[in-house]
Amino acid sequence: MTALARKGAVHMAGAFVMMGGWAVFANSAHPMPLPLLAGLVQGTISALITLFLKRMIEAVSRRLSGLAALLVPPLLAFCLSLVLLSILHSLAGTPEIAATIAVPLIVSTSYAALYSYALWRS
Repeated sequence: MTALARKGAVHMAGAFVMMGGWAVFANSAHPMPLPLLAGLVQGTISALITLFLKRMIEAVSRRLSGLAALLVPPLLAFCLSLVLLSILHSLAGTPEIAATIAVPLIVSTSYAALYSYALWRS
């Protein structure tokens, strides 16, 4: 089970299902296929963000020192995620963009903050 938990594809699949499922729920008041499209878009973006977020935090942290190494990676993760999610959901015609991206932004920024803290302390 531990070996499975270390596989990036497992994390990507989990992000796709959880955040895609959230997007379907957040848009469920709208007629089909809008909720499913929002879920597919969000799930795909979340899977890709999951793949690259850890690497980005490590790369940025290595280039900074002091308090900047703690604060810049999560701030950068939040800003990049916000822009990316807003643009792609807008292009996809997601009806409830703010509700759709709220949970993924909180999750990715929280992860970035905790991981940055762990790197900063070591």
